[in-house]
Amino acid sequence: MGRLKIGIGFDVHRLQKGRRLILGGVEIPYKLGLAGHSDADVLLHALSDALLGAMSKPDIGCYFPDNDPKHKGLSSLKILQKAVSLMKKDRLSVVNVDCIVIADEPKINIFRDKIIAKIAGALSLDKSSVGLKAKTTEGILAFSKKGIAAYCVVMLEKSG
Repeated sequence: MGRLKIGIGFDVHRLQKGRRLILGGVEIPYKLGLAGHSDADVLLHALSDALLGAMSKPDIGCYFPDNDPKHKGLSSLKILQKAVSLMKKDRLSVVNVDCIVIADEPKINIFRDKIIAKIAGALSLDKSSVGLKAKTTEGILAFSKKGIAAYCVVMLEKSG
C-alpha cells in the first residue's frame, strides 16, 4: 500500500435568513447563514469529505445522516474530528490541505487567517500547510448569490 493518499471534497449550501454563517469553524458576520441540518459549514464539510475520500471511506452523510435529529445544529468541527479520528486509527497524518471557497458575498479573504488557524489547529498542522483561496463566480454561475460552495484537496501520509 502506498504511503501517500490524496482526497478531494466538495460541498455547497444555500444562503438563508435566520442562520449564522460559519466557514472553516469561524463565524462570519453576515445577514444570511447557510441552510443545513448541521451548522452547514461548507468548508469543513468539503475538508472532511476530502479526508474520508483519501482513506477510501464513505462521505460524511454516512456518518452524520441529515435525517437524524441528534445531528441537528451539529458543529462541523465535530464532523471534522470524526474524520481525523478515523485517519489516526489508520495511522495516517495530513501533509497538506488546499481549499477554495466560492462565494460572491460576503467577502471571505478578511477572515482567511482566522480560518487557516482554525483548520490548522483541528488537523494539528502548521498554518503553512493549509492553503485557502476565496473566489467569486462574478455573478455568472447559477448559485452566484444564493449559496456558498467549497472544494478541498488533502494529502495524507501513512506513518510507520
